[in-house]
Amino acid sequence: MSSNTLSVGICGLGTVAAGTINVLRRNHVEICNRAGSEITIAQIGARRDNPNCDTSSFNVTRDIFEVARNPNVDVLVELIGGTTTAKELVLTAIENGKHIVTANKALIAEHGHEIFSKAASAGVNVHFEGAIAGGIPIVKAIREGLAANRIQWLAGIINGTSNFLLTEMAEKGSDFADVLQKAQKLGYAEADPSFDIGGIDAAHKLVILASLAFGIRLDFSKVYIEGITEISPVDLESAASLGYRIKHLGIAKRTPEGIELRVHPTLIPKKRLIANVDGVMNAVVVKGDAVGPTLYYGAGAGSEPTASAVVADIIDLAKTNAVYSGYGCAELTPEVILPIEKISTAYYLRLEVEDKPGVLSSITHVFSELGISIEAVNQEEPQDDQTFATIAVLTDVTREDIFTRAVEALEQLPAVRGAIARIRVETMK
Repeated sequence: MSSNTLSVGICGLGTVAAGTINVLRRNHVEICNRAGSEITIAQIGARRDNPNCDTSSFNVTRDIFEVARNPNVDVLVELIGGTTTAKELVLTAIENGKHIVTANKALIAEHGHEIFSKAASAGVNVHFEGAIAGGIPIVKAIREGLAANRIQWLAGIINGTSNFLLTEMAEKGSDFADVLQKAQKLGYAEADPSFDIGGIDAAHKLVILASLAFGIRLDFSKVYIEGITEISPVDLESAASLGYRIKHLGIAKRTPEGIELRVHPTLIPKKRLIANVDGVMNAVVVKGDAVGPTLYYGAGAGSEPTASAVVADIIDLAKTNAVYSGYGCAELTPEVILPIEKISTAYYLRLEVEDKPGVLSSITHVFSELGISIEAVNQEEPQDDQTFATIAVLTDVTREDIFTRAVEALEQLPAVRGAIARIRVETMK
């Protein structure tokens, strides 16, 4: 990099890459003024062209590794996705002395430790703002804006597909399969939506956020992951009657016993701002010891929202000569990641029972025997042609393994019909 020019090589020409090129071209003057340097695209590596982006004036190669080895490229922007070829590409670029900008959450979550170590040895930076929550500058918020704080916890709606599905189910009372089909038609869900609805995508992002917040090593294998496929309109309606909404959250929490890393459906009080984040939007709440809770909201995906984050990382590289770890701290904290059985939350459960005297008493007795306090009970009376009733229960905070014992005991009661639905509850205080 010369004193006043930063040369960028972009690998991939999909949705985000096209947005990045378009934003760099459209806002060139403002971007260069903010960076204090001339930012140019030296080369693009892509297997095929993208009709949403004119690359006729650029040097385009079909060999992405040519970009990684190009001596005229200062920064390699990895936007090809996946983890295998992307990892090889990034490590090759680092070996050739190039800074890295990526929007690849799976790459950072699963291979970030190796990549950061190699980058530190080579004296180059790795930036990844676009990997989490699209255009929301959450990495910079934690790393810079909240740097004076000891982060106590963070929780986020960090997958727009899941949030859209839960919003549609809550507003229209539709079944999961129906809203998934609608999301696929609108382009909000992939043909194979398993990474989104199964919580894998959110877990990748949570691992990165937790490493930034707590200074811990990236370890995707330690995250507890639960998707949204078992959530029914009945649960959403029942939660609403109790004053809650159900959201799919990624939660990282510092406790005296260790750090919690978990992704699962969660009841949140309706009055919390994050409970009212709907559709495909994302939001992250971060609580620091000095600042208290702060909320970051915006578009969590899409061509130009993610491009906004990618270009911001390029500008940062143009502005600074400092080399810092991808973790955002000089030393990693020894990590104790709690297994899900050892975490403590409040719980919601829904069960169908025979409509006869004494059933509610037998249910409350199970909780009492295990020392679990009940905060609220909501019983839906049976219809004229039904012989069973639906009961929803909110408990006080208890440990997961104890609550699991309660559910197992309830399933043995003769009056209980079928499976029991259970969802964790967070007050977000």
